[in-house]
Amino acid sequence: MMQAAELGIPTQQMFGMAEGMFLYTPPEAPEWVRRSTVGTPVSPADEVRVLGIGTEDQVPDGQRGELACRGPYTIPGYYRAAQHNASSFTTDGFYRTGDLVTRHVVGGRDYYAIDGRIKDVINRGAEKIHAEEVEELLVRHPDIHNAALIAMSDPVLGERACAYLVLEPGATDPTVAGVGEFLLDHGLAKFKLPERLEVVAEFPLTNVGKVSKKDLRADIEGKIEKERARS
Repeated sequence: MMQAAELGIPTQQMFGMAEGMFLYTPPEAPEWVRRSTVGTPVSPADEVRVLGIGTEDQVPDGQRGELACRGPYTIPGYYRAAQHNASSFTTDGFYRTGDLVTRHVVGGRDYYAIDGRIKDVINRGAEKIHAEEVEELLVRHPDIHNAALIAMSDPVLGERACAYLVLEPGATDPTVAGVGEFLLDHGLAKFKLPERLEVVAEFPLTNVGKVSKKDLRADIEGKIEKERARS
């Protein structure tokens, strides 16, 4: 987007979901808003809350939390799925999207920046690692074409971080130490470093073309189970 701005090309962002809620950045919004957020709800009847993870308490503006919404085109519940609805909606009917967001108030208007998914948060001994933050740095490595950070089970810390990597053509397999040094040089905190690397030719995809982290998690758990059985 920075290149587009330098060329004088106006940019906007949009965000939506099948269950409802649609956000967009208006063309009159400041440039940094259009570059760094997905905007504001399209309908004045939309209601948005940013909740503390696992709670119904709203967090202050500027603090990351879970996007929850209610409105004229957001579903009030899933059909014949009472148990799923109990965890997917607040007690007063706000849909929990599972998206991590930060609300910014600019000129009296609310704008929302998407910071990832709750399921993409790795809980390493009560320290939270946001996968997207690490992935964005990993792909800056000259030998790494694409990266996906996932949680792998650990008997002591609960979870540790494992990075699945697709390498650039001709690149040699990186080491944990080498990748860690690269990430530290780029400002990543030490506790967020991946503790295992898995190099693959390509990532498994969902039916909508996204990286299937569910399949990657199943893959690493299968490998860990086999390694434990051999030890």
